[in-house]
Amino acid sequence: MRKKNKKKSFRKKKLKKNSKKGIISPFLFFIAFLSLFSLTNLIMPVGAYNEKINNISIGLPKINLDKKMDNFPKMEENIKIAEDTENKLLKVINEISEEEGTGTTTANNKNITYIQILQNPNDLDLNLKYAQQQGKMGNYKQTISTLERLNMIYPDNVEIKLYLLSVLVQIDSPEKANTIIEEMKLRRDLEAEDLESLKEIEEELLDREPSLWTITLDTGVASVWSNNVGSVSKTRLKMSSDSRDEFGSAKYDRTGSGAAGLSLTRPVGESSSLLINLAHTTSDQYQEKDDDFQSYGLTFGFDTSLGNQNLSPYLIMSKTDNMTDADAFSLMYGIGGFFSAGERNSFSYGYAYTDSKSNHNSEDDTANEANAIGHGYTLGHDFIVNRLISTSIGLGYSDSDAKVDAGNDVETYDFSLAVNFAFPWAFVSASSSHTFNDYKKADSSVVSDMARSDYVHTYSLALTKAIGDFFPVIDPNRSLFINLSYENVDSEANIINYDYEAESFSMSFSKSLKLN
Repeated sequence: MRKKNKKKSFRKKKLKKNSKKGIISPFLFFIAFLSLFSLTNLIMPVGAYNEKINNISIGLPKINLDKKMDNFPKMEENIKIAEDTENKLLKVINEISEEEGTGTTTANNKNITYIQILQNPNDLDLNLKYAQQQGKMGNYKQTISTLERLNMIYPDNVEIKLYLLSVLVQIDSPEKANTIIEEMKLRRDLEAEDLESLKEIEEELLDREPSLWTITLDTGVASVWSNNVGSVSKTRLKMSSDSRDEFGSAKYDRTGSGAAGLSLTRPVGESSSLLINLAHTTSDQYQEKDDDFQSYGLTFGFDTSLGNQNLSPYLIMSKTDNMTDADAFSLMYGIGGFFSAGERNSFSYGYAYTDSKSNHNSEDDTANEANAIGHGYTLGHDFIVNRLISTSIGLGYSDSDAKVDAGNDVETYDFSLAVNFAFPWAFVSASSSHTFNDYKKADSSVVSDMARSDYVHTYSLALTKAIGDFFPVIDPNRSLFINLSYENVDSEANIINYDYEAESFSMSFSKSLKLN
């Protein structure tokens, strides 16, 4: 290992930036899609709990190939080796920043986004700091991907190889680590201290036992303010058994929500991983208590790569305990995938089968009417416009057939568009979604001679920021996030019951903790 008081000179000629763009693995669109249903987003807005979602209480958490250390012999010594190597490289990074004037721009202790990396694949300073940030957050997959690409662009740079090796040691990837070690041992310009470090790491890898599971705890809390918690119609009227009644007035209310989930992931080979997730969500309104609920979920997922395709089959079982309505159960299984097309485009697709059931009891004699079988299909496209802006487009179709012929069979068509801004001070997203609901039969409890048809337009504005940017002492790894969002829902329907407007504002905090 290198002596602490010895400063290694950096070979600048070997770090001359290449003008050609390297090939970068695209952002995992499907993983991002799945994250919409992860723990941090299980917090439902006020008034959103209705017949569309009352049988679905949990979605598929993120599945990835990230690995983490287990408790091996001499692990503390190994961590020290990795930390020493990283600290030396970070000193070099700072020297590059000072000499080239990049340290005061986007890469200077700011949150570097994936979009910036896509636009600057050969920016050595930017990419090294991005790798460092991702490593601190535990996203070793992105760290390794970035370092492997830099290693190809700058094959003669020892510091990059050592940094990559240090990360591989931390996540217990002996095959890749030993490959790099053998390559470095053949170098004639390798210094004695570097060779000594390689031998120490190599010996340690031989003594290790295979790593198994990584355990992660995800938590989130939120508060949502809404001006129309009951989705009261614009006319304040509603139809009931072909009669027109008073609906009441729209009410303001606030909903407090919390979510916690325990995820266990295990690598399967070099390109696959297994996921088991246990999750719990609770939602409580302050005034209208009828929509309060708790939900429980168990997820099994598998993520693998086949060529340029990433595939993620999954199975989700969930149960929702409603305060006043019948308890709901659901079984969902499906598969999602994505692939890239060049450096700027990525495409996603997915299919899901859902079997929803409600608990028929003395208080809810119509609960069986909500039992349904559903099929859902999704298509998505992500496009990188520039280092600041990206877009996302989503298409969806679902068909739900109720087991009881009571007017609940429905076909749903979805279209969404989002524009994302990776500002240095925050990540901002503006989105617009359009949903068309066509019910196949009339509901006699509402209007006996007319099948319901809805068009729902929702637009929203969301901001996400790491607390560590303001208070690094509290959140040094930038793993605690604050999320602010505004949402406007405008529903137009052929039946006055479902013709309404609602606005809501939400604030939430989310954090992920690795327990081993």
